[in-house]
Amino acid sequence: MVVARRRHSERPLLLGLAALLGLAGLSVLGGGPARAQWGDSYQQPGGGTYYEAPPRRRPRDAYYRDDGTYGRQPRYAPQQEAPRQFYWPWEDRPQPVAPQPERTYRAPRSRPPYATGEAQRPAPAVKRRVRPARAPTPPKPAVAKTEPNVQIAVFGDSLADHLAKGLDDVFEDNADVAVIDRAKGDSGLVRKDVVDWPKVAQDYLQSNAKVRYAFVMMGANDRQPIRDGDETVDPLTDRWRALYRARVEALVKVFVDRKIPLIWVGLPPMQSESLSRDLASLNEIVRDSVTKAGGTYVDIWPGFVDDRDRYAASGPDPEGQIAKLRTADGVHFTKAGDRKLAHFADVELKRLMGTVPGSAEPSPTATVAPSSTSGPSLDGPAPATDTAAIDRQITAMLPSLPEPPGVPALPVKPAAGPVVPLSRMEVSPGGALLNGRPREPDNLGTVERTLLRGNAPMPQPGRADDFRWPPG
Repeated sequence: MVVARRRHSERPLLLGLAALLGLAGLSVLGGGPARAQWGDSYQQPGGGTYYEAPPRRRPRDAYYRDDGTYGRQPRYAPQQEAPRQFYWPWEDRPQPVAPQPERTYRAPRSRPPYATGEAQRPAPAVKRRVRPARAPTPPKPAVAKTEPNVQIAVFGDSLADHLAKGLDDVFEDNADVAVIDRAKGDSGLVRKDVVDWPKVAQDYLQSNAKVRYAFVMMGANDRQPIRDGDETVDPLTDRWRALYRARVEALVKVFVDRKIPLIWVGLPPMQSESLSRDLASLNEIVRDSVTKAGGTYVDIWPGFVDDRDRYAASGPDPEGQIAKLRTADGVHFTKAGDRKLAHFADVELKRLMGTVPGSAEPSPTATVAPSSTSGPSLDGPAPATDTAAIDRQITAMLPSLPEPPGVPALPVKPAAGPVVPLSRMEVSPGGALLNGRPREPDNLGTVERTLLRGNAPMPQPGRADDFRWPPG
């Protein structure tokens, strides 16, 4: 074991000695001293120091020649071979390369200098297509009303102002009829300190003899307490209604005394439901008072509600087109609403005039109608019997249809039958009804056979349950 370990430890020493002997043999075979490494120096035999230079690197573009030396390739490209004229069928012909287009030089755009003292060059105007302007619709020539023979006065609050505008639109082509607007915006019958309408109307009628017809529309501002002496009455109470009715009758009396036909236009529904309910109560008071005095009351409520009898801001105008009728405040009217409001009043006005629409003269049919009473005239005050006379003329002009012979007269049905208390004791023998008929005997046994036995009745010819074929 000791001998084996000694052999293993001596092996590296032997390898090192062999390497030294090999280097010594190479130097002997070379015939001279060993050459130094690159950059090392050693002494020459004749004296001096000799430095070994490192070998030169091979250039990248060098190539090996046949004589054992390296040469450098020329820097110019070799000449290309001329294109062949003949190609075998299995060879691909080279495709000709299209020459690239030459680039054209464009001069840069010159911009104006940004100098404060120099005048800036104006930008070129952009040509736009100008559409031809529509020819404006020529306005309708206004008819001069210098000396109208008939004047229609309109009294009331701000709603009466819209009524006057609508009536003026109706009679704009009639030079003989003029509409006079005498409305006061914040007025009413409750506040006499603002406008005392009976006195104002009487003073105006005395100073204007050409007023033939009068319109009144007010009440939108009257839902407030009435001052009666030192007492203040709350609105819509029984005392308040009596005072308001008296003031309506006082205003109507002014026109009745002067024998001027009066047309009182009722109030429309409002956007506020509570205000609409109160104004409906005022309409009932006015309707009763005006009708009793012989005036004409015009109900415009159905023209400004929907199918549920509620306030409607839009609706059909007089031409049947859907239009905006009320303004945003829910009280006043638009221009289309003015025309519709005037349409309701104009129907009654034309009936009082006895004229056709658009004319202030009596209709030709009224002069030839057989009647002992002359038709209404616009040259003087209208008599009180004009309305009845016109109704008789219209009735006489309508053709009457002959009654067909043999029509039996129907008996008049009483409004109510005999009153019989439910708690009265039975007075008829056997408990039969007072108006009941005696029961007919069932000779054929139909009732017993059908109701007791459940058999179907015999079919009768022509009845729905007769399925015999052929029928009959």
